[in-house]
Amino acid sequence: MQAVERRPSGRLPLRPLVAALATLVIAATAAVALGPVSLPFGDVLLELIGRIPGMSVESDLTERQAAVLWELRVPRVALAGLVGALLSGAGAAYQGSFRNPLADPYLLGVAAGAGLGATLVIAGGITNPAMLTAAAFVGGVVAVVITYAAGRIGGGSPAVTLILAGVAVASFFTAVQTFVQQLSSDTVREVFAWILGRLTTVGWTEVWIVTPFAVVTGAVLVMHRRHLDVLAVGDEEASSLGMATRRVRLIIVLAATLGTAAAVSVSGLIG
Repeated sequence: MQAVERRPSGRLPLRPLVAALATLVIAATAAVALGPVSLPFGDVLLELIGRIPGMSVESDLTERQAAVLWELRVPRVALAGLVGALLSGAGAAYQGSFRNPLADPYLLGVAAGAGLGATLVIAGGITNPAMLTAAAFVGGVVAVVITYAAGRIGGGSPAVTLILAGVAVASFFTAVQTFVQQLSSDTVREVFAWILGRLTTVGWTEVWIVTPFAVVTGAVLVMHRRHLDVLAVGDEEASSLGMATRRVRLIIVLAATLGTAAAVSVSGLIG
């Protein structure tokens, strides 16, 4: 009797997802329990479970300990998870779109654009964190828009041209950022503090800012995961299979870019 080959279904693999989710929960619980202020691990776990709708569990945390947990540690850990998810998802999307295993989330100039936007705001003496976040986000998006426009000029492979355009745009934006820093040398420390990345000063506001972008980016990338598999065989082969490669790549790159820009705008150039 001839064995029938089983083809993989379109569903996401369950076991790796469960294992990843369990690891994330354990790591997040440990992260919010550890720190300068000692929080009992068991009470932290009960406190977290008690916030789940329908769960009436109480912990023995004091009011001060609960404030440290919910106002300082939980938003930092939540934002760290969102930023990590956005950057890793964007990196995987870029690698699949451009068939380059060395591609990273900052490939198309997002980091350079965000850095320039933040530098302009800091050098201008604006101390409003919301303005800094907005400027970094706009700078990252503008850099990628310029990259994509430049990448459409000329012939050759669209993926290769786009990567080269990203390198050129990133170099230009970095040069402009350095020039601005030289003009405002008194703000160099603040600029480098932002560029190095930080999560120590974030709160729930930053979490709510990033969450919509994480949802949209994640949904778009998951819906296009099969398209990424097809792009892996090359543009010509993908086109012969009926895929509009330019449109699909544009959607994937746009989603990954928005997620990366949102992550960078609240955390700095982490990664």
